[in-house]
Amino acid sequence: MEGGAYGAGKAGGAFDPHTLVRQPHTILRVVSWVFSIVVFGSIVNEGYLNTPSEGKEFCIYNRNPNACNYGVTVGVFAFLTCLLYLALDVYFPQISSVKDRKKAVLSDIGVSAFWAFLWFVGFCFLANQWQVSKPKDNPLNEGTDAARAAIAFSFFSIFTWSLTAALAVRRFKDLTFQEEYSTLFPASAQP
Repeated sequence: MEGGAYGAGKAGGAFDPHTLVRQPHTILRVVSWVFSIVVFGSIVNEGYLNTPSEGKEFCIYNRNPNACNYGVTVGVFAFLTCLLYLALDVYFPQISSVKDRKKAVLSDIGVSAFWAFLWFVGFCFLANQWQVSKPKDNPLNEGTDAARAAIAFSFFSIFTWSLTAALAVRRFKDLTFQEEYSTLFPASAQP
């Protein structure tokens, strides 16, 4: 694929799924998408317990419903954000305006950094609540693997979202140079 403004080929080019799948930011988005499914799926599926003596469900993380709610909320919204930016990755080569491409890359940087922060907070919160959970609340150790999986994949998500932000910054810096070059030398930019 030939270079173009902000990581895109020639505007209006045909959609190439092979090129899309091989891009590092697309791979990281799919991995982040899977990680978010694991986090919210683990908590929704096995993150709530109830005992025969109590009729009410409680969160496996220290009986703190905020811990389960945070994990599920961040997981679901990260899932939706990944889908949104995967759709943007598909549509990106069709964007002909350099200003719009710049906005898309800048939003990718900001959103990815924001999600890395949210996953860091989620990891710290879930790990802390898991650490102070009382064994008497879960004598049969039900759902402990799911709780640990949610914590582990929250930790992994910090790195996938951080790498996505770093790749967007690199793409922004590398391709800003190309834009400046074509502005300074317009005759040599066209074949």
